[in-house]
Amino acid sequence: MDLPFFKKKDVIALDIGSSSIKLVKLNQAKKGWEMEKLGIAYLPPEAIVDGSIIDSMSITGAITSLIKENAIKVKDTVSSLTGHSVIIKKVSMPAMTEEELSESIQWEAEQYIPFPMTDVNIDFQILGEDTEGRGQMDVMLVAVKKEVINDYVNVIKEAGLNPVIIDVDSFALENMMELNYTFAPDENVAMVNIGASITSISIIAGGVTVFTRSIPMGGNQYTEEIQRNFNISFKEAEDIKLGKESGSMEPVELSSVMNAVSTNLTMEVKRSVDFFLGGSPGVVINKIFLSGGGAKTKGLAELMQESTAIPVEVVNPFIGVAYDPKEFDEEYLKEMAPYFGVAVGLATRRLGDR
Repeated sequence: MDLPFFKKKDVIALDIGSSSIKLVKLNQAKKGWEMEKLGIAYLPPEAIVDGSIIDSMSITGAITSLIKENAIKVKDTVSSLTGHSVIIKKVSMPAMTEEELSESIQWEAEQYIPFPMTDVNIDFQILGEDTEGRGQMDVMLVAVKKEVINDYVNVIKEAGLNPVIIDVDSFALENMMELNYTFAPDENVAMVNIGASITSISIIAGGVTVFTRSIPMGGNQYTEEIQRNFNISFKEAEDIKLGKESGSMEPVELSSVMNAVSTNLTMEVKRSVDFFLGGSPGVVINKIFLSGGGAKTKGLAELMQESTAIPVEVVNPFIGVAYDPKEFDEEYLKEMAPYFGVAVGLATRRLGDR
């Protein structure tokens, strides 16, 4: 029985990306999750570069506006990080209890982390003992640079909020998938989250993230290539990328520029999937899911499916979420769905979760 004073406190989820901030608030109801709030605020170019905060004032201002527009009263906030300051590795360690590993994790992790141990915060999840009886266990190791965590914590605090959890994008997406999709125990999927400047690729096997990789390319590459090829401003190029008509531009030329970037992105995804499969004999990837704003790029899903020979689907993080159609426009949710994958996953987190 759930006693009132054991109820986990409400939180708001903030997915702070390099081009926009997404806000989601979900409430836990008897039949699952219900959406209470949803919002997006766009950031100026270069506010965040490669996952590092450059223009903290713009980010704090955008968060403050989102809180005000959505009449948010809750202060506790869940957010996440991605990019090269985040190291996620599946490693093999001597079998031990969680308590024992907590005590020895600094020493155990040192050989896997390319940063000084004093500069990072470390967390882990035991995935299970090996099946070959070698006295080893698989552990998912996560290390994040303290200075990067501090930068994100500070912009959230500056907006008058209380950051209680800083997660990792790929784990938030894992939670989102669990909420919205059902998989067979032996089914494995790849999540490709295409942000403005970073694309993160993760493999989820048996409901657990077992491989991740970040590549420094995303939606901005399309904009920059349009800008370069047609000698126009970044803003004009961004509008054209998003489908705004341009009278002076030949559709065939534009399509060629977009396809060139999509091909490069697809090859990076294929390389990552092949690398994972090369180290996992007998394992099959059953489907690739695309999320992030870049997932909406025309022709990308089809090109990736053709190149990898794996079915590709654009994710919808609202399938398993109840909402009032009078409050939230269904067409808008359908249009914006890929943007909110991380935010919906974060919104299911509560302080004290493991």
